[in-house]
Amino acid sequence: MRALIVEDDPDLLASLGKLLRDQGFAVDSSADGSEGLYLATEFPIDLAIIDLGLPQLSGLELIKRLREAGRKFPVLVLTARSDWQDKVLGLEAGADDYLTKPFHQAELLARVNALLRRSAGHAQPSVKMGPVTLDLTAQRVFLHQQELDLTSYEYKVLQYLFLNPDAVVTKTELSEHLYEEDTERDSNVIEVFVGRLRRKLDPDGKLNPIETLRGRGYRLNLSPSPANGD
Repeated sequence: MRALIVEDDPDLLASLGKLLRDQGFAVDSSADGSEGLYLATEFPIDLAIIDLGLPQLSGLELIKRLREAGRKFPVLVLTARSDWQDKVLGLEAGADDYLTKPFHQAELLARVNALLRRSAGHAQPSVKMGPVTLDLTAQRVFLHQQELDLTSYEYKVLQYLFLNPDAVVTKTELSEHLYEEDTERDSNVIEVFVGRLRRKLDPDGKLNPIETLRGRGYRLNLSPSPANGD
């Protein structure tokens, strides 16, 4: 998943970037609202963390412009202000949640994961599709309740497919959501990750969990469980 951080405190910007990268996110970051708007409209962002007190373009104005431009990804607002009116203004501008500084990193991660789940229509931290369960919080995958050993990028590919279960996802789209902009990309590597996932999710060759639509991309071929809490 690809996250955007717009925060003018350089230390906080760096620490948030490291935190999300350690969690497997590709991260774009900016210290001002104008550049943040450019990044948010030019790149395939899955979630944004935006400070309200930004130079050049305020966080509130940035969020308003994103929503006016049709960008629907979830937005978590950061604010050093304790006034409830600022929080209300952020939500009314189009934000989905907020955190008041200072905050614990664990709480930020919990809110980020919850926003991603809800934007994909999942209320619970565990998403079950057929015999496969994805724990989005712990980043663990189970097949028939047996945990699978996945690499970081195998998990990222599967997570993106799980959060876009009805979509046909191209190799280019996967690359854009998995890798940061300055990372060298090779579409053949995506094929390798998908091939490994198929073997791990379907050792008997009966499930076909990820189907290939020739010339179009990949699609998750698993039925959602009604016990998912959706």
